[in-house]
Amino acid sequence: MSASVTEWGDVRTDWTQVEAEAIYASPLPDLLHQAQNVHRSRFDPTVVETASLLSVKTGGCPEDCGYCSQSVHNKTGVKATKLMAVERVIEDAKRAKAGGATRFCMGAAWRSPKDRDMDRVCAMIEGVRALGMETCVTLGMLTGSQVERLRQAGLDYYNHNIDTSREYYPEIATTRSIDDRLETLALVRAGGVKVCSGGIVGMGETMTDRIAMLVILATLERHPESVPINMWNEIKGTPVMEKSQPVEPIAFVRLIALARILMPESVVRLSAGRHAMSDELQALCFLAGANSIFTGDVLLTTGNPERNKDFALLKKLGMRAAEAPVHTGAGDHPGQSNGSHPLPSLAIGAP
Repeated sequence: MSASVTEWGDVRTDWTQVEAEAIYASPLPDLLHQAQNVHRSRFDPTVVETASLLSVKTGGCPEDCGYCSQSVHNKTGVKATKLMAVERVIEDAKRAKAGGATRFCMGAAWRSPKDRDMDRVCAMIEGVRALGMETCVTLGMLTGSQVERLRQAGLDYYNHNIDTSREYYPEIATTRSIDDRLETLALVRAGGVKVCSGGIVGMGETMTDRIAMLVILATLERHPESVPINMWNEIKGTPVMEKSQPVEPIAFVRLIALARILMPESVVRLSAGRHAMSDELQALCFLAGANSIFTGDVLLTTGNPERNKDFALLKKLGMRAAEAPVHTGAGDHPGQSNGSHPLPSLAIGAP
C-alpha cells in the first residue's frame, strides 16, 4: 500500500473496508506518524478537550442492549430513577465547569423521550448553555419534531452511538436495529444539531467488526463532529459479560489512529474504560490522535479516573486541557494557528 499523507489528510466519505483494514495494519511507527500528520493539520496536538457526563435519568430502559447496566432486561442492580430536577443538573454543570470541563453531556436511559419530558430537558440545555458550556444530550431515538425542539433550546451535540458493526449488532441488541440508530443520526444532522457518535470495543466482536464500525461513521454524508471510542467496562448481570474479551492495548491504539485518519476533522474521545488504562496507553492514544476525554469520577453508572489524576497526566505529558471547546471544520486548520507544526509527508509502504 502506498497512500501519501496528503491523500489521507483529505476529508473523504467513500472509505472502504479494504482501505481501512490496510491502514490499520500499517507498521505502527508509520501509522502513528500518519495519524499525527492528520491530527496536527486540524488540531493543536498538545490540547485535550475535557467533557463531563451526568446521568439525568438512570435505569429502567426498555432496550435490551447486552452491554448496558440500565436495561430492564439485565439484572445489574441499577435502580430506575425519575428525570432529575433542572436546578440539580445546573449545579452539577457548575461543578463540572469549575473542574475544567468545557462540554456538559446529559444522558437519559430511554428508548426515546416522551414529549412531556422535553420541556425539562430543554430547560437543562438552556441552563447549561447559560453557563458558557457546550451541551450534549443522549436520549435515545428521536423524531424530527423533537430534534427541532432541542435545536431551539440551543443544543450543540446529540450523542447516539452505533455501538458496533452492522454484522455484530444483532449480537448486542434486538429491540432496535443499527438502521434505527442511523435514522436518528440522519434526523439530528438534518435538524442542524452536531452529531456525536462512536462505539464500544471489547464486547466479543472481531477486529473486522471494530474497523467496520468506524467505516460506517466515516462514510456518513458528513462525519460526526465527535467520535467517542468506549472500552467495554465489565458489568455483572449483562449478557456481554459472557462474551467480552479484553482489547489488546496496541490494537486499541491502532483503532484510535484509524479513527483519526478516516475522520480528520472529528474530535476523537477516549470515553468509557479509561480507568483501566495505564498512563502509557493513554499517552499513545493521544499520540494517535485522540483529543478529548471525560473527566469526573463516574460515567453514567461506571467508573472513571479522578479529575486530579487526569490533569496530572496531561501535565506530565506537557499537554493541557482546552480552555474552550475544540473545533475544526472544512478548510479550517486551528491546530496550525494554535502553534502546531505539521510533519513532513511520509509514504506508507513506499519502497
